[in-house]
Amino acid sequence: MSVVKERMTEVIQDQPEDSSYEEILRELAFETMITRGLKDSREGKTVSNEEMKRRISAWQK
Repeated sequence: MSVVKERMTEVIQDQPEDSSYEEILRELAFETMITRGLKDSREGKTVSNEEMKRRISAWQK
């Protein structure tokens, strides 16, 4: 089994027995976001807090 399928299986099996389909999908999406974020961080693909504040300010205009 591939690493991705193994991790998906772990995430699914960690859910309570009465989890809904939507809750499981939400957990899988969250796992994906965390994995991508950590990869981006390791690769230096980040934005400083100051830059993010500037971007958010521009959205609010």
